[in-house]
Amino acid sequence: MFLKFIFSSLCAFLCFSCGNSKSHNNTPFIIKDSFVVNNVDLLDDSSNRETNTLVDTKSAAVEDNETVLEDDSTSESSDYFYEKNPNVISHKYYELLYSEEHEQPFWVKYVGTKEHVLDKKYKRKNNFREDPLVETQSATLSDYVKSGYDRGHLCPAGDMCFSETAMSESFYMSNMSPQFPSFNRGKWKSLEEKVRKWSVKYDTAIIYCGGVLSDIAKTIGSNKVSVPKYYYKVVYCPTINSAVGFIMPNEKCELSLSSYMVSVDSVESLTKIDFYNNYLPNVQKSFESNSTLSFWF
Repeated sequence: MFLKFIFSSLCAFLCFSCGNSKSHNNTPFIIKDSFVVNNVDLLDDSSNRETNTLVDTKSAAVEDNETVLEDDSTSESSDYFYEKNPNVISHKYYELLYSEEHEQPFWVKYVGTKEHVLDKKYKRKNNFREDPLVETQSATLSDYVKSGYDRGHLCPAGDMCFSETAMSESFYMSNMSPQFPSFNRGKWKSLEEKVRKWSVKYDTAIIYCGGVLSDIAKTIGSNKVSVPKYYYKVVYCPTINSAVGFIMPNEKCELSLSSYMVSVDSVESLTKIDFYNNYLPNVQKSFESNSTLSFWF
């Protein structure tokens, strides 16, 4: 209990004090509509949006619009709206927003379904390679050689067993982030397995994950791939209109998974990313502000 209190306090502190060690100044970075700037809104369209300090994750590549929720407050509008973000890299079964500075994604988004999780036709082939869709070029295999870090999947290969294409694309280097072996093969793997169980139990799960790129321990390789100190994952299951978040240190994690559980709002505060922003604000608020432990553990 004491360890859980200490970790929770640390997460709360990070939400307010994280600095980007790769930045040339001490001002926090702001992300809007996928463009990273330093406290300057380059894309202000005078739309008076209240979330212009958060990253825009809207896209039309992953078709989770099948999970539209009905809005009882109006008969003329949906809770879900569909808008393509031109800076998102879209593979067939997952998508990402790539950071050239950090040589990894700000976020990766994928959708787990009961049908896909239970369909285990294809095994992993470890076909690690550069992502041809990253115009500035992604990290390379050589960046990780003798670094002491695993090429940690963000969109898990274990979720892509239903399709040869899906499995193959999950090994693009743009889907990797440097993780300590004890973390990648320990609690991070356990969380991936847990999410797959939720995808089966609740039929569909919409997932975002990545490293916390505002708090970097070091860089590796000739491309200077950032090593995040922390990783996050958020999961939303539309059938129960509930979501859960996790913030975990990039090290051997000794606590139970539930000890790293936080609200989606908490993850957004730490990462400055606005997840699920293709849902109307009132709908987001209904599942992002808190998590019901009994739904998940």
